[in-house]
Amino acid sequence: MRAIAHAPNAPLSIVELPQPTPKANEILIKVAAAGVNRPDLIQRAGFYPPPPGAPDTMGLEVAGEVVAAGGDVQRWRAGDKVCALLGGGGYAEFALADAGSALPIPAGLSLIEAAALPETVFTVWANVFESGALKPGETFLVHGGASGIGTTAIQMAAAQGAIVYATAGDAAKVALCEKLGAKRGINYKDEDFEAVLKDAGGVDVILDMVGGPYTPKNLAILKERGRVAMIAFLMGAKAEVDLSLIMRKRLTLTGSTLRSRSIQEKARLSGEVEKHVWPWIAAGKVKPAVDSTFPLERAEEAHARMQASAHAGKMVLTM
Repeated sequence: MRAIAHAPNAPLSIVELPQPTPKANEILIKVAAAGVNRPDLIQRAGFYPPPPGAPDTMGLEVAGEVVAAGGDVQRWRAGDKVCALLGGGGYAEFALADAGSALPIPAGLSLIEAAALPETVFTVWANVFESGALKPGETFLVHGGASGIGTTAIQMAAAQGAIVYATAGDAAKVALCEKLGAKRGINYKDEDFEAVLKDAGGVDVILDMVGGPYTPKNLAILKERGRVAMIAFLMGAKAEVDLSLIMRKRLTLTGSTLRSRSIQEKARLSGEVEKHVWPWIAAGKVKPAVDSTFPLERAEEAHARMQASAHAGKMVLTM
C-alpha cells in the first residue's frame, strides 16, 4: 500500500509498505480520507511519538470502508462505512483501528467530512463536556476558534445551549466563528480578549490550546468555580499564575492528551460521542468545517498550510 513517510527536517515522501493485518479486536479500513491535525506536525518534528504498538506513520483519524475484521470484533463487518480514531497510520491507503474507536458515518456526511470528525470530536467531548462539565446556559470560550478543534468546539458548545465566544487571528476567521455559532468572535491581534470577556461578565469554561501568556488571562476572566481545559501550549508550556486567585474563585485548571489514552478509554469516549454528538450531527447542529482537501501525494502542501495557520477548519487528505 502507499503511505506517507516522515523524518525530522525532511520532506514528506510516498513509500510502499505492507498492508497491515487486523488483530483480534481490530478492523482494517480501506481509507478514503484522512484528517490532518497539528499533532501530525509535532510528530513529524520528532516529538509526540505514537503509543506502544501503533504505527510509526502519521495520521490520527480516517474514514473509509471496513475490509477485514479480527476474530473478536462483533459490531463491524466488511463493507461497513466507518470513521475512526487511530493511534497512528492514517496517512495511508489502509489503516488499522481498534473496533471500539470506530463509529458509523453520520447520515448526510461525506467520507471527507467524516474523516474530519474523530480527533476533534473526541477531544472536545473529553475536555469541554467531561473535564470542563459545560452546562446549558453557561458561557464558553475557545481559543483558536477557526482551527479544526475550535470550529468543532463552537458548534458542540452551541448545541449544548452554551453562550460561545472564540478568539481568532483575522476578520475572516472571526466571521467564520460567528457563523458557526459564536456570539462574539474576538480578533486577538486587534483586541484584548481579557478586556472583552471581563466586560461580558466572564466565562465558565475555557478550552485553551495556546498556554503561556494566555494562562493568567484565562484565570482572570473565569467566573467563580470556572474551569480551564488545556489541550496544547502553542505559546509555551510555562506560565506564572496567581494561586490565590485559583483559591478565592475555586477555579479548576486541568488538561489532557488524547493519543496516550488506553483503547478502553477511547472506546468509552466513542460511546459517549455516538450517544450525544451524533444526534447533534443528525439534527444539523454540528458539521465539520472542511477548509481544503489534498491528495495523499500532496500531504506536504497540507502541512505547509497548517504550519502557516492559513487554514480555517479541517484539512483532509484523500486517497
